[in-house]
Amino acid sequence: MSPLDSPALRAKKAGRRGDSRPGLRADLQLIADMIEPSSRVLDVGCGDGQLLHYLVEEKHVVGRGLELSQEGVNAMVSNGLSVVQGDADTDLIDFPDRAFDYVVLSQTLQATRDPRFVMEQLVRIGRRAIVSFPNFGYWRVRLRLLFGGRMPVTESLPDRWFETPNIHLCTLLDFLELCRACGISVERGLTLDKRGEAQSITGRPRANLLATDGLFVLSQG
Repeated sequence: MSPLDSPALRAKKAGRRGDSRPGLRADLQLIADMIEPSSRVLDVGCGDGQLLHYLVEEKHVVGRGLELSQEGVNAMVSNGLSVVQGDADTDLIDFPDRAFDYVVLSQTLQATRDPRFVMEQLVRIGRRAIVSFPNFGYWRVRLRLLFGGRMPVTESLPDRWFETPNIHLCTLLDFLELCRACGISVERGLTLDKRGEAQSITGRPRANLLATDGLFVLSQG
């Protein structure tokens, strides 16, 4: 199964937290708020185009999606959105440098086959990349693994180990280490809790323990 056609991404389309705007998931709302009006945006693993639809309607961006599933592509096209059918692991290399102001990768990195390559492509293609992912260092995940002795199933990680598309789970600290190894600058880091509420990662030594998800704004170092 490809990373862009997975149960995790189907969950992305459906949403898994309460939203303060109708139809827009909490982390997608945060991403939308970070994007400047009239920007050029590429949404990698865009699903049915929920984020891009909002950005086009409300912020008048020039948006394009990259999506593998035919279902997602059809939904994008039916909503009048621009989409390319493709795989993040193989097709990002075809985009030219600085083709977009923002490249978004929401809840998809952990399902890619080569996260380092994907990250390097994101900051090459866009002036900024916005990446979100489930935090495997969250305290409930740790406790379930420690006391249950089994791979955890949580709201952020809803699939059992033999069904999950997630092949490169990481913690916030692991992600930051990857950024350093790739020479990627972290311009902003946010954590999300189980209610979808966001806090800055700066000055919070227990962020890796308390966050269900991480959301980062990145650029080429």
